[in-house]
This record gives sequence, C-alpha cells and structure tokens, in this order.
Amino acid sequence: MTAEERPDEADQDRADRADRGEAGQDGADRGPLSIFDRDDEQDPSGEHEDEDEADAAPRRRRGRRLLLWTLAVLLVLFGGGFGALVWTAEHYASSVERIPNAFPTVPASAQPTAVPHSGQTFLLVGLDARADRATTGQDAKAPAWQVGAQRSDTMMLMHISADRKSVSVVSIPRDTWVPVPGHGKAKINAAYSWGGPALMVQTVQDLTHIRIDHLAVIDWNGFRALTDAVGGVDITVPRTIEAKGDAREWTAGTHHMDGAEALLYVRERHGLPNGDLDRTKRQQNFLRALMLRTMNSGTLSSPAKLTGLLGTVGDVVSVDDRLSNSDLYDLAWSLRAVRPDGVHFMNAPFGGFDTVDGQSVVLMDDGAAGVLWDAIRTDRMDDYLAQHRTSADTLGDNVS
Repeated sequence: MTAEERPDEADQDRADRADRGEAGQDGADRGPLSIFDRDDEQDPSGEHEDEDEADAAPRRRRGRRLLLWTLAVLLVLFGGGFGALVWTAEHYASSVERIPNAFPTVPASAQPTAVPHSGQTFLLVGLDARADRATTGQDAKAPAWQVGAQRSDTMMLMHISADRKSVSVVSIPRDTWVPVPGHGKAKINAAYSWGGPALMVQTVQDLTHIRIDHLAVIDWNGFRALTDAVGGVDITVPRTIEAKGDAREWTAGTHHMDGAEALLYVRERHGLPNGDLDRTKRQQNFLRALMLRTMNSGTLSSPAKLTGLLGTVGDVVSVDDRLSNSDLYDLAWSLRAVRPDGVHFMNAPFGGFDTVDGQSVVLMDDGAAGVLWDAIRTDRMDDYLAQHRTSADTLGDNVS
C-alpha cells in the first residue's frame, strides 16, 4: 500500500472505536450497550472507571448482540420494511392464544375504577392442566377453561409500574377463603372452575378493589416446557426436607432442575412446613430463577435460543383478547430497563389457617392486605416495599 493509499491513523482509530460501539457524541467514550442498562446509572460526565480491556471487549460484544436481537424482534415492528423479521415477530405474537370473554360483564359502576397513570396490573392464572388435554391426549393447545373441568392452581397479581422500572408479583394462595360472586364464600380457586376467567377476574377485583387490565393463563406443564427451553434453572434448597407421603425428599444445596424436576418442585406442598403458603413461595422462587436464567444465559442474544423460547411461550401461554400483538410488542419493549432486583415477589398478607365445613382454608389479614392493595392500585409499591421489605410475606433468599 502506498503512502497516498494509507488511511490517516487518527481516522482509522475513530473508525475502529465506532465499530466497537465506543464513540458517542463529541467523541466521548460510552460503556457497553445493553437493554438492561438504565440511563440514570451512567456517569453523566461520560467518564468511566478504568477497567481491564480484555474484560471490557467481551462485555461490549455481548451488549451489542443483546441490543441488536431485542431490536430485531421488537423495534422492527415500528419501522416496517424488514419483511422477514416483521413476519417472524408477528408470527410469534400471533401464536399466543387469545381468551375471549375473559372479563366480567357486570356494569362498570360495579367494578373498581381504573386509576390513570398507575401502571398496569395482570392477573396470572396457573392451572394443573388445560381443560381437555388430559382426556384427549393431543398435543394441540386445549381451551383454557371448560365448566367444572379444573380449578386454578395458582393466582398472582403482577403490577408493572407506570415508569416501567419495577414489577411486583403478589401470590394469593389457592385455599384463601373469599366471597365468590353468586356462590357465597369458598376457596378462591373455585371461582375459575365455576365461571372461568371472567368469574376469576371478578372475584379478585372484588377482593382487592384493583382493576385488572389483562389476564394470562398457563398450565404447569407449560412452565416445564419453558424451563427446558432455557436449559434448566438453578434452585437452592436451604435445608433438607424429608419425604412425606407422596412428597419426595429434597436435599440441601443447589439443584440444576430440568422441566420435569422443576414441576415437582413447584407443585409439592405436603412435605412443606406451611403447606400452601410455602408452595406459593416455591412457585415465586422458581419464577425468579427462570427470569434470572433467561436474562443471564445468553437466551436474549442467541438467535436459536430466542427463537426456541418465543416458540415455547406461544405454545403454552394464553392471554385475554384485549391484548393485541402491538400491545405485546409495546409491553416487551417498555420493560427493557427492568433488572432482576427490580422484580419483587410476595404473598398476600397471611391471617392464619382455619377449617370451614371440613375444608382446610387460608385466611387473609384483611387490614394488612388493604394497605398492599391500595399501594398497587395507586402505583406506590416502592414506598410499600421500603416499609415491608423484612415482612415474612416477602420472598427472601431462603425458600424451603
């Protein structure tokens, strides 16, 4: 190469830096790109602490891949013109089954008033199995509900803050004794069996005075598939739990669980000291482990893993028919800044056990629960958690 053909060394250096994602405005260095980096955590001066270049380069590459694949799946829908990618994103969103008539038809005056600018609240319902899967033996997705076919195994309220920086997940134990509209008092999981999603939503709204924005239904077999799609999860059992009846023994230590073992973990309750309460904490602990595995295993930055995960979600999750494909894209993109420590799990405040008509039931502490429901309704969960972070109802690190 002649001297005339040789590029200016300063220009070449700037080009190399741009390729690595380091060049920002006015040549200021930027840190590695990541959809989980929040603006308020970056140094406003543009200066960063020195770090070993060998460690920094892989982080930059991982950050770029994570950003690019997230943009490919989500952002492309807003710009259009990328036919194959648009089709792929639309395909996966459309594969999520919609549930018709998922909300109560009672007058608006009889339902909680929606509070503007207070985030969104989802009701998450987990089932032992979909209505006809056990009887037909078919792999096709079965209807989410048939009259009397099954009771909801798990109920969780998931509140997403208006600023999209935090998520709060509150479990309501399935044996909680509550009024079910039109049926008197019963265990809360009976509502799904008697009236499907609409009665379940109405029962939870009447209990909490929180307006439910959307509903998602999944059976635990679906969680098994999701676990396998990310390569299993790591769950630590703090102390050995002896076998009891049909319940297996769980030895103390960290277990790498595939879908089948994780399903045993979340469904078991007879060997646990606090029965259904410990079971809900196990379910939350599993969801936390699944979330961490998804974020940390390279799933979001690997085309093959991401495709497999999206395909599995479409196969096992159903949502209400008010949640359009564009709503799903918007929701996923808006949550890009949420970090694992911004997701909080807890049980509805516990008021004790009781026996009613020969049934073992869970009682809610209505006074304490009222404070929690009000915090969700008015989007003040950060304040609530600051005051109740050490509560026994909040999920800790040591889960039986």
